Amino acid sequence: MAAATSFSYSGTELGALAEARNYYHWILTYFAPYVGYSMVEVGAGIGTFSGFLLDGTRLRKITLIEPADNLFPSLERKFAGDPRVELKRGYLKDFASSLRADSVASVNVLEHAEDDEEQLRLMHQILVSGGAALLFTPALPALYGSLDMSFEHYRRYTKRELRSKMERAGFEVQLLRYFSLPGVALWFLAGRVIHRRTIRPTEARLYDRWVVPLISRLERRWEPPLGQSLLVVGKKT
Repeated sequence: MAAATSFSYSGTELGALAEARNYYHWILTYFAPYVGYSMVEVGAGIGTFSGFLLDGTRLRKITLIEPADNLFPSLERKFAGDPRVELKRGYLKDFASSLRADSVASVNVLEHAEDDEEQLRLMHQILVSGGAALLFTPALPALYGSLDMSFEHYRRYTKRELRSKMERAGFEVQLLRYFSLPGVALWFLAGRVIHRRTIRPTEARLYDRWVVPLISRLERRWEPPLGQSLLVVGKKT
């Protein structure tokens, strides 16, 4: 099912991050306990995290929503013939009235929404009672720089802002924590000092192979005081 969008995503980071298996497994360790049997993923991109969700949770059905005309064909190729996957080209608002699920995921997507509070209200709307919204977003507005602009981010979040917006949308926050302390320095250097416009695949692979395994073990034991990103889980009560 498709809605007309005439939108193409200009960011170049999705391909570079597609092989970051340790990074996505790390995110999934926090989300997996809240994933039900049915899910809507908002802004599925090229399907990288979708694949981890299907392989690493009890999902029986996932609906992938993606508005970008240049990304949607990748989803069609990746999940062709998978009976668990339903694809919808468009925005969440185009389909929200007809969707119901016991979990909804949004990984590095909320910051792309000009009206992020509307997006959160729509997520709340499509969830069944007791369902969970699983969100992963950029953190710390002070880090906003050339990479964020290149990736079409409207904002980066503070804990207080994200909690407040989740609660106004009707969610009870179950989990809210910083993610990747070393990423703070690296993102600041790349986006505010060197003014980089993209992430190179070789850099992503090296970081994923050598850095992520160590810091993920440490941060699962102790939440860092700051982080490059924020993880939040909100429950519809």
